[in-house]
Amino acid sequence: MARLNASELAQRLGLQAEAVCRHYLSNGRKQGNYWQVGDVRNTPGRSMFVRLTGPEAGKGAAGKWTDAQSGEHGDLLDVIGESLGLIDFADIAEEARRFLSLPDPEPVLQSRRAQTPPVPSGSSEAARRLWRMTQPLTGSLAETYLRTRGIADLRGTASLRFHPNSYWRPEDDGPTETWPAMIAAVTDLDGRITGAHRTWLMRDGSGKAPVDPPRKAMGDLLGNAVRFGGAQDVMAAGEGIETILSLRQALPRMPMASALSAGHLSAIQFSPHLRRLYIVRDNDPAGDAARDSLVDRAIGAGIEAITLSPMLGDFNDDLVSFGLEALRAQIRVQIAPEDVSRFI
Repeated sequence: MARLNASELAQRLGLQAEAVCRHYLSNGRKQGNYWQVGDVRNTPGRSMFVRLTGPEAGKGAAGKWTDAQSGEHGDLLDVIGESLGLIDFADIAEEARRFLSLPDPEPVLQSRRAQTPPVPSGSSEAARRLWRMTQPLTGSLAETYLRTRGIADLRGTASLRFHPNSYWRPEDDGPTETWPAMIAAVTDLDGRITGAHRTWLMRDGSGKAPVDPPRKAMGDLLGNAVRFGGAQDVMAAGEGIETILSLRQALPRMPMASALSAGHLSAIQFSPHLRRLYIVRDNDPAGDAARDSLVDRAIGAGIEAITLSPMLGDFNDDLVSFGLEALRAQIRVQIAPEDVSRFI
């Protein structure tokens, strides 16, 4: 089958607009000739309207939507991408074809694969290729894993995806294994993928896989990070993905970044818009050293630096042990007063 372009896919989806909305915007409901929901990320509410009827293309076409609160607008391809946290258009188009039960344009894909040269293992390009092979986080074992860690609110996690059979290679000459994995995109300040981080998981998602180490990163990591939320004048930065996502349960609107290690945290890049940086400290000597180095760099750049400290080893330990309300109360007294109403 010939490959459909974006406009053609959007038109095909528009012909099934109500079915698309029921599937990807399941927290909404039909109101006359519209589907009403909170936003394009399937948040419950009533500010976004999707046209269920209309011409196939042009003004008023079926599938066109507008969010009255945010001013956002788009088509059903945007709905698929945002509701599932997809970044690359190739992934959005693949999901749209799957929903529409369209055959994959296999000859084109085979030709493209045949022309794709090998890249060095562990390189940034290898990380980008790995990312293109991943699946959405929603409904995956990676989502199951995060929920076992007390992380249920996954808004703004487009930088996380899932791979059902990711290769794990031991440090010695042992055999290569395959395990499900949570894949995180490491990006620079412009949003370009420079690396990837893999967390291998148990086959039921109940925890990390029984391999050592259960996490590995690849690509260009120094100064870059796994990012959650767009750059603003305030952000938080820490080491582990689970640590940062735990803090986001209490501060869901605050942009955050996981640098993946203490060494990389101390070298994280600052956005030119940044005015206040919350340093999410791990309770160990490496975490203290990263905090001290990052505080010095922030002050030198004219950025206010505030340290957030857990009661236990890290904020995921706190979330699992004490619960979300206790974590919110703990964070409330550590952040600037003006950020309490803004982010909590």
